[in-house]
Amino acid sequence: MAGGITETGEPYSPFVGLVYMFNLIVGTGALTMPKAFAAAGWAVSIALISFLGFMSYMTTTFVIEAMASANAQLRWKRREQDEVADSDSTSEYSDDDIMGRGRSEPETRPILSVQRSGGHVDHFDIVERVEMGQMASMFFNKVGVNMFYICIIVYLYGDLAIYAAAVPISLMEVACGNHSCSAGSVKYNDTDPCWGPVTRKDAYRVFLSIFTVLLGPFTFFNAQKTKYLQILTSLMRWLAFTMMIILALIRIGKGTGEGHPPAASLSGAPNLFGVCVYSFMCQHSLPSLVTPISDKKHVGKLVFADYVLILGFYVLLSFTAIFCFDSSLLYDMYTLNFTDNCDVLNIPFLRYFLGLFPVFTISTNFPIIAVTLRNNWKTLFHRDGGTYPWVVDRVVFPLITLVPPIVVAFCTHNLESLVGITGAYAGTGIQYVVPACLVFFSRRHLEPVMGRDAVNKHRSPFRHSCWVWFVWLWAVSCIMFVTANIILTDTKK
Repeated sequence: MAGGITETGEPYSPFVGLVYMFNLIVGTGALTMPKAFAAAGWAVSIALISFLGFMSYMTTTFVIEAMASANAQLRWKRREQDEVADSDSTSEYSDDDIMGRGRSEPETRPILSVQRSGGHVDHFDIVERVEMGQMASMFFNKVGVNMFYICIIVYLYGDLAIYAAAVPISLMEVACGNHSCSAGSVKYNDTDPCWGPVTRKDAYRVFLSIFTVLLGPFTFFNAQKTKYLQILTSLMRWLAFTMMIILALIRIGKGTGEGHPPAASLSGAPNLFGVCVYSFMCQHSLPSLVTPISDKKHVGKLVFADYVLILGFYVLLSFTAIFCFDSSLLYDMYTLNFTDNCDVLNIPFLRYFLGLFPVFTISTNFPIIAVTLRNNWKTLFHRDGGTYPWVVDRVVFPLITLVPPIVVAFCTHNLESLVGITGAYAGTGIQYVVPACLVFFSRRHLEPVMGRDAVNKHRSPFRHSCWVWFVWLWAVSCIMFVTANIILTDTKK
């Protein structure tokens, strides 16, 4: 996320790109969605998630258009350098200009004027992976770039806090839960005993400490998810999701479902908003996802198909959950509803598998997100390629990356609230504000140099500037609405 222009990676087909994007979007947020659906009501939930899915799709097309614009600018800069080099002149332009902190002033020389004679070259082909931070450096001014990095850092902190809480919660529920077949209607409190005098809250903090000791050190090094580990975690994820949907459908089909959710409960809408925004998040990873696709001719249709499939999956998972289980008994982490209810699943091994599956998948992601956050911190303070003192680079940055989310996880393990707040604030910035700003300023930046005849073939179908203003207005309205709801809720307490 913090990087600039990088290798595109091994190319893959559009279908593989569709699968990768599906796997990227559908993650931890999906497991917190059923409880949020039950709290907001089924009618409100389906209306809100459909609209938010549409908004996320729109801003995804904004990011893809900005990626094409960034490629056009880079290609134009290089061609102009070649032209000047051929005429033995000194170029005023270099890639260093683009890599700088601020936005360079729009050029006035038409982009087509520096195209060499020969075959037609589409300047808007997405052939180089230009990460979001690099696009911000190309199209934003200094303040805008800093605001972008602050926003992505806050979002990643929320991500790490969610991961740091989710794993110990799953371990606590499996270790402390009553796994007899009569436990499905029992709702435990943090003060209930786990092992003798040790309460469930104490057990949660013990597991969190173990989690920190085992995975925290990876923050001090570089970590990446290998291909085979990614395949394994994806298979586990889809096996678990498929099992939960089928088991819930079987119970509902037998007429033994316990869920009777209301059609509408507006008090649950603000938190559902945050959960849905978090669950549709992919904009920050689009450069790594879209650039390697071998044939980008129909990338717009590919993205649309992905969003339709993901929306259908979220609705299916959440609706089967809220009609299968009593709303008051739904856990923040939906997988835990299957660990102590033999009416739904009476095979002990599979109950433990569903209960522990988030532990394996989330634990593999935590070091990757931590290293990404650490690198963003470095880039925020030092984007000119300089180096830090050893202590700052190897100790200070890893510590400021690791400590805050662990402290938050020690203070609270309310996953629904963590996901909701992360999505409602930082998620709104990354999913709405930043993409709208990127497409708006990239159009303004390239308009003087593209010429009237140059057309961005990856231009968003929402090309009118009114859509950009609508996204900004929606983002501001949502933040105000969620903030007002939090204040009013705290006042009532």
